Amino acid sequence: MTSARRELIVRALARVEGEGRLDVTIRDGRADRVALAIYEPPRFFESFLRGRHYLEPPDITSRICGICPVAYQVSACNALEQACALKIDDAVLDLRRLLYCGEWIASHVLHIYFLHAPDFLGLPDSIALARTDRAAIERGLALKKAGNAILDTIGGRPIHPVNVRVGGFHRAPTRTELAPLAEQLGAALEYAVATVDWVSSFTYPDIELDHDLLALRHESRYAIEDGEIVSSTGLRCPAEEFPRHVVEHQVPHSTALHAELDGRRYLTGPLARYSLNSSQLTGQAASSATAAGLDVQCRNPYRSIVVRAVEVVYAVEEALRIIDRYQRPAPSFAAAAPKYAVGHGVSEAPRGLLYHRYELDTDGLLTAAIIIPPTSQNQAAIEHDLRTAVNAHLTLADDDLTAVCERIIRNYDPCISCATHFLTLTIDRR
Repeated sequence: MTSARRELIVRALARVEGEGRLDVTIRDGRADRVALAIYEPPRFFESFLRGRHYLEPPDITSRICGICPVAYQVSACNALEQACALKIDDAVLDLRRLLYCGEWIASHVLHIYFLHAPDFLGLPDSIALARTDRAAIERGLALKKAGNAILDTIGGRPIHPVNVRVGGFHRAPTRTELAPLAEQLGAALEYAVATVDWVSSFTYPDIELDHDLLALRHESRYAIEDGEIVSSTGLRCPAEEFPRHVVEHQVPHSTALHAELDGRRYLTGPLARYSLNSSQLTGQAASSATAAGLDVQCRNPYRSIVVRAVEVVYAVEEALRIIDRYQRPAPSFAAAAPKYAVGHGVSEAPRGLLYHRYELDTDGLLTAAIIIPPTSQNQAAIEHDLRTAVNAHLTLADDDLTAVCERIIRNYDPCISCATHFLTLTIDRR
């Protein structure tokens, strides 16, 4: 099946969030070029944040993504609160973590049931899955509804929440308002455990990644909304040291930047989180991970769907714990005074570590902004995995090899629109 030159072109990737293309060129029996070509127009969020008031980024950056807007709001808040030296009340932090649990549930479930599971069942899409296993789709819809209910109750609406602000929330819900969530989440926990059982029954290729892993770690709980940065190679640092270790660079075929960790390829996201923090899983989440056959680390990208399902169990349980101990904060936010400062913030978006940096002037206006989303960080690792897979499956026909490549990309649940917010344009006139 090898030839002097062979091309695979996927002009529009299916069942991923956003728009991208895959270009593969094979020369003399080896993959010569593998490019995850992200062609969505750059969105320049860092540029149009300059000159805005320091209270605006949580609302503006949430528009980067309709799937994980809370991640952008929380990383923005963390950075700006660090810049303003704000001390946030524990009850406010609990409420923020609860909101983030809602996003983890909704986002992970969307990926598991509607984007990724069809790959393992030999089905073209979730519509076909609904025809063959209606109960599975209904379970997924019920779980996603539970995640959306958290976002709606605390954030004011499930997409681009409007209740989040620097220092906390415009309004904190009462215990009475959270009570219906507890009832809904109690039922959702059963569905979440069933989801782990379901995906763990799939057949997975036996693959182990050798990428460096990067995630957050919290001293006392599984990291979601904050933490220190850790890696599989022993890195341990606060958010403000992130730029010392992660360096971005532009590639010709993408409107999103690639990144290296201390000069090496790396991976962030569920596999990294689980492999670096699995000992902090508790209750049913820990039991489900064991029952699913997960070891203390998981480096098989195909089994990322299992890790996501375990994280759904954890997020449901954690939401129930927070609701049970919830005391309404008063006030619902800590006020900040503008001053010249620089702040760095990180959180664990469903797809991985999300970094924000803001510089403020003495009037509280932004003079610089940097946002590094997880999908752009993962691009180099995805392309490496694609190259490896192409070289291992050269005897496949073009259609079959293309299907293998698309499956690999979906393992990472890329949110392409998140990654396309930056581009350096150089015009060479001769």
